[in-house]
Amino acid sequence: MVLAAAAACDDKKGEDTRILQLDPSDSAFTDFFLITSSANERQSQAIADEIELRLKRDFGTWPNSVEGRRLGEWILMDYVDFVVHVFLRERRAFYDIERLRKSARVIALAELTAALTERTLAARRKAPAKRAAKKTAVKKAASGKAPVGKAPRKAAAKKSAKKAVKTAAKRTK
Repeated sequence: MVLAAAAACDDKKGEDTRILQLDPSDSAFTDFFLITSSANERQSQAIADEIELRLKRDFGTWPNSVEGRRLGEWILMDYVDFVVHVFLRERRAFYDIERLRKSARVIALAELTAALTERTLAARRKAPAKRAAKKTAVKKAASGKAPVGKAPRKAAAKKSAKKAVKTAAKRTK
């Protein structure tokens, strides 16, 4: 999602876009800051709108909160895992948020893309092992060796329901 937001910044001519990976011990509220600058308020609003649109369309996610959109001098969009800051050039220089987060590490887009690719490949390698384990469990269940899921509970519930019906029928006779 951070990469998609950075791409939206670039498409709307955001300047000096940076991604900061925050230190977990220093910042427990988010993992990344995406910081970009704009020339004027309208451009800031356009960048924020494009980020929101892309993340809604591509990932089905909305920001938890958005601050400063109406003025457009500093727009903050909180997506929990990352926070987007869209600044006017002057405001960014004044607040110098990169300096405030000294323990944060600046990540290049290429580095983030490589890390994402590596994680995706690792997840794909793990997936066949999970599928094989599931198939083994299903085979054992079919042979009666090991129960899988809720099927044994359902069977037991059906048996006890049948017993209750038979008992009730005997009592009425």
